[in-house]
Amino acid sequence: MEKFSLHVSSTTGLFFSLFCFLSRCAASLSQSICKVAASRQKHTLPDLTYDYGALEPHINAEIMQLHHSKHHATYVNNLNVTEEKYEEALAKGDVTAQVALQPALKFNGGGHINHTIFWTNLSPNSGGEPQGELMEAIKRDFGSYQKMKEKMAAVTVAVQGSGWGWLGYDKESGRLRIAACANQDPLQGTTGLIPLLGIDVWEHAYYLQYKNVRPDYVKAIWNVINWENVQERLQIAKK
Repeated sequence: MEKFSLHVSSTTGLFFSLFCFLSRCAASLSQSICKVAASRQKHTLPDLTYDYGALEPHINAEIMQLHHSKHHATYVNNLNVTEEKYEEALAKGDVTAQVALQPALKFNGGGHINHTIFWTNLSPNSGGEPQGELMEAIKRDFGSYQKMKEKMAAVTVAVQGSGWGWLGYDKESGRLRIAACANQDPLQGTTGLIPLLGIDVWEHAYYLQYKNVRPDYVKAIWNVINWENVQERLQIAKK
């Protein structure tokens, strides 16, 4: 009986020690997550390399100012708030909260990603036609620049409600593809295509100037496409 009591006591002590060790590990992990969250650099609104009025007459200054300083800024702010909530849920092990935050992460994260690409896709000293490797790829995959432009314009104009038209790179096939994404869904995250050129067809991108005539806006935006930026994106995507 004494031996049995000693065995139980020893086993209990072992379990208690193990419990204390696991508790310390959990606390340490939680602290580590909190430290990472605290040290995480917040997303910021990127500066434009041109003035708000630089794309006129194709996109006016009022649209550009509202689009960049208000709409894009809202996506950035909401993304930071959502990520903070997600990190708190992660630290607490609250899977339900993590799942509930996924739509906000996708929407605001996609909005930030898409607009950051969009601003660099535009330039006041652009337009014309792409050159070099990009033009060769366009001719190979679409037949001609004009055919590519017509197809992308048609897909972009046809977006129901709000969304984006994209020229993307399919890494598996090594070919260019045209796609449309609803709302702020990011191209690569939803289709696997690497984004090269995006056209925003949310109404805030054109309504003040083009009203409800989306085709006129899409036709005009080709005059300010920064093909050098698109070419650079293609080169990076191929690596």
